[in-house]
Amino acid sequence: MDRDDGFEEFYRATRHRVVTVLYALGGDLAEAQDAAQEAYVRAWQRWTKISGCGDPEAWVRTVGYRLLVNRWRKMRSGLAAYRRQGVDVSVGPPSENTVALVTALRRLPEEQRQAIVLHHLADLSVAEIAVQTNTPTGTVKARLARGRKALATLLDTTLPEEVTHA
Repeated sequence: MDRDDGFEEFYRATRHRVVTVLYALGGDLAEAQDAAQEAYVRAWQRWTKISGCGDPEAWVRTVGYRLLVNRWRKMRSGLAAYRRQGVDVSVGPPSENTVALVTALRRLPEEQRQAIVLHHLADLSVAEIAVQTNTPTGTVKARLARGRKALATLLDTTLPEEVTHA
């Protein structure tokens, strides 16, 4: 299989979702875009292997998240440069609702934020989240329930009752 065979289609089909998840997890659009770009470069370099795995998007998302965590730990000076550059002119500013949601997500504990983002933005089931985070399904369910309750309080809203898909 050629290294870029199917990669472009995969990239086009998944890039928005991956950046959205990373943005929700990290709260900084420029950092999310950068981490996603780097994760896709790594995926392309290993495409023959990654394309054969069960969920290449999960691989890219996981690598992107790890890159974000590494950046937070190092607090690299590159953060200031990305903020100076601003958002791509082809993309409008985030809506008030998006800003409020990301602000509220930032206030959640990391485990709850990750469970909520993967479930509601990446559309993963509880079982899939459990596998990706190496966490028992009961713990994932508890994190989702606590995170939803905290978000409702932070957003001053009432969330509808939801059925969690295992």
